[in-house]
Amino acid sequence: MTPPRRRLAALAAATTLALTGGTAGPARAEVPPDAPEQLRNGDFSAGTSPWFSYGTGDLGVTDGRLCTTVPGGLANPWDAGIGQDAVPLIAGAEYELSFDVSATPGAAVRAVLQLGSAPYTTYASVDATASAAARHVTTTFTAPADNAGAQLIFQVGGSVEAQTFCLDDVSLRGGEAAPPYEPDTGPRVRVNQVGYLPGGPKNATVVTDAAEALPWQLRSAAGTVVADGTATPRGVDPASGQRVQTVDFSAYRTPGTGYTLVVDGETSHPFDITGTLYDRLRADSLQFFYAQRSGAPIDGDLIGAGYTRPAGHLGVAPNQGDTDVPCQPGVCDYSLDVRGGWYDAGDHGKYVVNGGIATYQLLNAFERTRTAESAGGGTALGDATLRVPERGNQVPDILDEARWELEFLLRMQVPAGQPLAGMVHHKIHDRNWTGLPLAPQDDPQPRELHPPSTAATLNLAAVAAQCARLYAPYDAAFAARCGAAARTAYAAAKAHPAVYASASDGTGGGAYDDTNVTDEFYWAAVELWLTTGEAAYLTDLTASPLHTADVFAAGGAFGWQSVAALGRLDLATVPNGLPAAERTRIRASVTAAADRYLATVRDQAYGLPLPGAADAYVWGSNSNLVNNAVVLATAFDLSRDAKYRDGAVQSADYLLGRNALNMSYVTGWGEQHARNQHSRIFAHQLDPDLPNPPAGSLAGGPNAALQDPYAANLLADCAPMLCYVDDINSYATNEVAINWNSALAWLASFLADQGDAAAVPAPACAVTYTTHGSWPDGFTTQVTVKNTGSSAVNGWSLRWAFTGDQKVSGYWSAKVTQSGATVTAKNESWNARIAPGGTVTFGLNGSTSGGPNPNPNLITLNGTACTIS
Repeated sequence: MTPPRRRLAALAAATTLALTGGTAGPARAEVPPDAPEQLRNGDFSAGTSPWFSYGTGDLGVTDGRLCTTVPGGLANPWDAGIGQDAVPLIAGAEYELSFDVSATPGAAVRAVLQLGSAPYTTYASVDATASAAARHVTTTFTAPADNAGAQLIFQVGGSVEAQTFCLDDVSLRGGEAAPPYEPDTGPRVRVNQVGYLPGGPKNATVVTDAAEALPWQLRSAAGTVVADGTATPRGVDPASGQRVQTVDFSAYRTPGTGYTLVVDGETSHPFDITGTLYDRLRADSLQFFYAQRSGAPIDGDLIGAGYTRPAGHLGVAPNQGDTDVPCQPGVCDYSLDVRGGWYDAGDHGKYVVNGGIATYQLLNAFERTRTAESAGGGTALGDATLRVPERGNQVPDILDEARWELEFLLRMQVPAGQPLAGMVHHKIHDRNWTGLPLAPQDDPQPRELHPPSTAATLNLAAVAAQCARLYAPYDAAFAARCGAAARTAYAAAKAHPAVYASASDGTGGGAYDDTNVTDEFYWAAVELWLTTGEAAYLTDLTASPLHTADVFAAGGAFGWQSVAALGRLDLATVPNGLPAAERTRIRASVTAAADRYLATVRDQAYGLPLPGAADAYVWGSNSNLVNNAVVLATAFDLSRDAKYRDGAVQSADYLLGRNALNMSYVTGWGEQHARNQHSRIFAHQLDPDLPNPPAGSLAGGPNAALQDPYAANLLADCAPMLCYVDDINSYATNEVAINWNSALAWLASFLADQGDAAAVPAPACAVTYTTHGSWPDGFTTQVTVKNTGSSAVNGWSLRWAFTGDQKVSGYWSAKVTQSGATVTAKNESWNARIAPGGTVTFGLNGSTSGGPNPNPNLITLNGTACTIS
């Protein structure tokens, strides 16, 4: 979850004001005494919201006044400010702006009403001199233009001495009373606007005042009724405040396009029924990472001409670059080359803890292809499957994309010989906040390394350990580099276990603070043990209290600040040497969590695995929902029980339109979809020459806390599921972020793998996999496959995957090939037939540079999983 951010949206505007001056408009505009108030919480009786500040200390209410501290020595008045967004102005209407202001020891202040984005047009301004005694300031003006979302800024910088500024009774009267905000929610029949899998669940929600069960009809594109039934009344849904009924048309399985659902006189958006529904979403959700790359030119031929841009932050003016970045003053006396990686979210910062979980999810989506029956051995994530410039290099494209971030994470490690060597710098970003829009190559701000933290260090240890095992078949040198960095980082974290990022370090970038790193220690120990097999890491992970705790929270199974579940999921899925009873316990904890999420799905009228209370709708709620769906999907991979698959599939319905707003939160997907997410790069709403976020970009989603001024102004008192607006100014509901899209990419890959979501076949084979001997650089293994079905097998192909760098060096009684970590054994001409109850045995020799060589969790016979002993 991206943390709250201070904003410097008025920086460019303030610069313009300094050059041209401001005007209060006609001095004697007539504003009647009953004119409506256009500001919210101007007396601060409700605290500080929706007011924001930049360049100041924290805002607070003291004796009924809004107060903050401002450092001395700021060069310009506009270097610090207090403001409110979403202020409505009507061209030709007359207004009165008034406020009480004080400053100690005393300073100038300017109040500016302006356009809140480029070109930052000034509508009115007034100057005052503030002293320790409060001064009342009043001015009137006539608005020169319409703007439903203007910005009021009090510029409070530029004083030689530090100041304490206080405001009270801030008022803007005039114009017309703003009508209540009413989002356009389209038809009252809410469906997955993209569609449904033929064999999967098909559910919809209808907003209606009707108390009795309503009839429904499913219609083809031609208007023919192809199925009908009766809806189920659900009363008032707590999350949305809407009275609803639900429709289940899962029994209809005929593929087609342009279906609609008709209930209560309303017709839904059209949708398809097809087994290829999510194939493109897998690629779309992953292209987001290429579009977010730092330090690389973006090729419009790959993802669209509108996204072409030169590399950012490589030191080409006006950039100051990421190739030689110093620390913040007092942090270190060296500079690092930290180019590359992904821009974290809507800004140009790069954060190790958010990069860690995002990288993990891409790597885990790939690792799943080794252990999940439906993943088809990873073909759909292989080389030349995604829109990345490295395609065609014999490396799976998803690993190419993840490596772009991995290289950056490795560069953030403190060099040997320096204090805190082996630790990892928490983040790197601009010294001050920048405004919207701003292309990466145009960012003029100095860049700074922030102090190392234990959390960042353990994030590197975990994902570098993943890297060491997953890249070994493709680039042994890079895998070894990752492995060495992981060991060094883990040792450094153990030596410095309580170095925490500061919650106050939020100027120019998010703080990403975390003072509980027991989960990071657990996750890192798990990944290092899975990769190395070394007893010290096993001791650490089993000693962690999290190893036996319930680590799957109802409101979000995991996130950048809570990563214990990542270790649990990998212990459950990645082949390892835990005792059988322990592995059974760990897997049972995953399915038990999935059972709880399924109960939540059934309880929610919109069918999502997220509770209906307001505290479940937080910053990045959509990613929490998706991560719960990841647990459901993993439970299906472990158990082959279709109820878990159906829960994961149904979770996608919410993201793609079956929600209170009838909104698909994925750009380019659905009839009514998010397109104005908060981003400096993809800021088409503010600059028509810039693109919207690329197709497959996930919006953060409803946030009942309303943690940005725009949402707070617009959505006051919203029901939790309605606390979202598709506007670039709402960074707390509508930002993009790498950890949100990594969750979407994982789920999209799982969904695409399900095809028609047909019935799961019962195993018709059993495999005995036995490693008879091991030596420092090799092993010998014998495999016996038994036909437990009722029909003969005529021609067989057995497939499994190694965990690391193991390579087949010889074989007998089968034709054995290997691609990456995936091994395929096919019959010889003389043993192609396996009669019912019959067996075939073959063997192989392998080489390895060391590390564990556990038996595989998944072996398929002609694409269907076998039981393994």
